[in-house]
Amino acid sequence: MAQVLEFKLPDLGEGLTEAEIVRWLVQVGDVVAVDQPVVEVETAKAMVEVPCPYGGVVTARFGEEGTELSVGAPLLTVAVGGREPEPEGSGNVLVGYGTQAPAARRRRVRAGTGAAGGHGVRRAADGSGQAATAGAPATGQAARHGTARADAHAHARVTVPAVAQAPASASTPTAAPAEGPAEGPVPVISPLVRKLARDNGVDLRRLAGSGPDGLILRADVENALRAEAAPARTAEEPVVRAPAAPVAQGGGTRIPLKGVRGAVADKLSRSRREIPDATCWVDADATELTRARAAMNAAGGPRISLVALLARICTAGLARFPELNSFVDTEAREVVRLDQVHLGFAAQTERGLVVPVVRDAHARDAESLTAEFARLTEAARTGTLTPGELTGGTFTLNNYGVFGVDGSTPIINHPEAAMLGVGRIVPKPWVHEGELAVRQVVQLSLTFDHRVCDGGTAGGFLRYVADCVEQPAVLLRTL
Repeated sequence: MAQVLEFKLPDLGEGLTEAEIVRWLVQVGDVVAVDQPVVEVETAKAMVEVPCPYGGVVTARFGEEGTELSVGAPLLTVAVGGREPEPEGSGNVLVGYGTQAPAARRRRVRAGTGAAGGHGVRRAADGSGQAATAGAPATGQAARHGTARADAHAHARVTVPAVAQAPASASTPTAAPAEGPAEGPVPVISPLVRKLARDNGVDLRRLAGSGPDGLILRADVENALRAEAAPARTAEEPVVRAPAAPVAQGGGTRIPLKGVRGAVADKLSRSRREIPDATCWVDADATELTRARAAMNAAGGPRISLVALLARICTAGLARFPELNSFVDTEAREVVRLDQVHLGFAAQTERGLVVPVVRDAHARDAESLTAEFARLTEAARTGTLTPGELTGGTFTLNNYGVFGVDGSTPIINHPEAAMLGVGRIVPKPWVHEGELAVRQVVQLSLTFDHRVCDGGTAGGFLRYVADCVEQPAVLLRTL
């Protein structure tokens, strides 16, 4: 007898509690393999192809395209553990390929679905946006996803009992996956946990789950990785999506605070609520910095961007003032200073504000920083940023000068401890070497978490940054 298992919308990370069904990748009656993507959903962060942890026949789907579901709500049901298929034309009904089927049969199912490459794939919403910084050519990721979607529809359709033609009723038997033989299911619901284990070579069948009824959680996989002294690689949520269309109301227009605006609102509100921030600012003469950049680019080779030079100055400043490269662990009441600088930078797109992260910015030179800024900016513009490229920042650089403004009071990107804002560089009257002259002037502003340091430290960092902007040789002396 086939067993009907219910697959619920899993936790997609970053505290997201709901998602909208964008596209079903399977139909009722389709044969699916373990971890095959079955539905494409859109959260406030990204488009996500959700893989099903069961293999068998789809007996019901819950929700039409455009429906919004909460985490934990049923997505579909799958009949597993059915009997072997009869030869074509025999008139017998094929119930489904069960997760405990022989290995050879499961391989045939996988070959027909192309499921091997579809675990936890995240894609950006359709459309494009203009980022704040110039970028590099886009990749062929969209073409790869198109192929994956075509493969996902390539599985066979079969005839199933009446339960497959309508949503399961309250009496429909459901069960959670249990520990089984080598070919059986394991007690894992979240596709993110499966991906984390697969990427790091963890055998889920050897883990004892700490969740309800032995359910294996992300913490269980991470604990196993720590026990093996292997680095953990987690899949976090990425790219923001476009806001919902305004809803017209009498006496005004109501715009739902969801999607990108909702995510931004939650993030900024948490920052303001939890972080006692303060801001200091200074005007700096950027004439010499712009001349130094022009000389570097005139020498040939890859061009160096201004934001890359500012990033290089920031990382040097954080090495001198490590208090600002930290975060506050409120539960432990500790300030955690970080060894690496993962530099976030604000990029405005048509989908909204995103903050890509340059990994190990402290170990990069100006040329490497320029290339990485360009790559991430183009990915932000085209909506192809990965989860890892949008999370894990330790300090943020915000170049709002591209919007033609001189100053701002940045809101810290929680849970970081500081953000440096850079205004536009414009010619202004300036006293230079005792005489009034027209110089290229920029306003720098630093918002910092007053729990990690006092004004003296914040002012020292900002003054160091300004000194390097005014006299780039200062940076060379302190490296």
